[in-house]
Amino acid sequence: MYQPAITGTGVFTPELAITNAELVEAFNAYVDMFNAENAQAIEAGEVTALERSSTDFIFKASGIEQRYVLDKEGVLDPTRMYPKFRQRSDDEPGIMTEIAMDACKKALDQAGVDASEIDLVICAASNMERAYPAIGVEIQKEIGAGGFAFDMNVACSSATFGIQAAADMIRSGSVKKALVVNPEITSGHLEWRDRDCHFIFGDVCTATVLEREEDAKGPHWKVISTRCATEFSNNIRNNNGFLRRNRPDGVADRRDMQFMQNGRKVFKEVVPMVSKHIAQHMTDEGLDAGDLKRLWLHQANKSMNDFIGRKVLGREPEPGEQPNILQDYANTSSAGSIIAFSKHSEDMQPGDKGFICSFGAGYSVGSVLVERV
Repeated sequence: MYQPAITGTGVFTPELAITNAELVEAFNAYVDMFNAENAQAIEAGEVTALERSSTDFIFKASGIEQRYVLDKEGVLDPTRMYPKFRQRSDDEPGIMTEIAMDACKKALDQAGVDASEIDLVICAASNMERAYPAIGVEIQKEIGAGGFAFDMNVACSSATFGIQAAADMIRSGSVKKALVVNPEITSGHLEWRDRDCHFIFGDVCTATVLEREEDAKGPHWKVISTRCATEFSNNIRNNNGFLRRNRPDGVADRRDMQFMQNGRKVFKEVVPMVSKHIAQHMTDEGLDAGDLKRLWLHQANKSMNDFIGRKVLGREPEPGEQPNILQDYANTSSAGSIIAFSKHSEDMQPGDKGFICSFGAGYSVGSVLVERV
């Protein structure tokens, strides 16, 4: 049995960002157009008038101040409000692979590992660009990795589930070095015209290198243990698949093929699930709250993270103990906890321990206990 370790991480951040003010301006223009076009039906009670948004509403609901996106023009066009992505030919790398290459290079450089040494690539993300061939295999080809690759989808928990899979394979000896890649183009599956969720997501890609600890070339993170759990729920759902559901008029229901959630139920049910999951993981490892230096949580909602932090630590987290990045990146699905880990871990000292934890649709929750070496 071998000891797995995280030796490098990388984050691809798009050049374009949309502030809350920019988003609200575009959204409200859409709302005004919709209400004007449907004025008679609204007056007759046949159509419900749409409600305008505001920057105060967005920040209070989420703690988000902006989000990075691959395309800004399409999202902010009130007559469109979804990104303009160029259709790639079958001979070109896909857009997920394109952004993955940047994150992978950064992670490999940090680890001091050549791509040719990688013998496992897991593309773990919420939404795949296509059904097959696997995006992971395309990433494997483009970066020049060996071994094998596959895709994994556990929604917002994909990164930690991917890390567990890679760590287990390293521990057993079936692979030596692995890349877990999380290309999240969440702008493509968000309904930007829905006031309840139009502000939630942003685009990004993260990558994590795992290898045998004995092969680590510098400071690294020992993967002490991992835990994953799922419990079925419809409260976070996306029906975009080959069996697309139609409206009564026979037209594909575009809203049905995008992100949907019952936010209040999610908060009520997921927060205690995650808190208990981490607490049990700590108990299994003989740890208490005083043994933890940091929590790198999924970046979905500041209130959720604050609540989980208080439950796990038994007190209000100190500044830096539970870093948030969603104010800048928004919810980036599976990549959020890895962004937080990548950007807020270098100050930790040998022996310091922390949890990387992600959670979301499924319901799903994955936790990775790491120690600085």
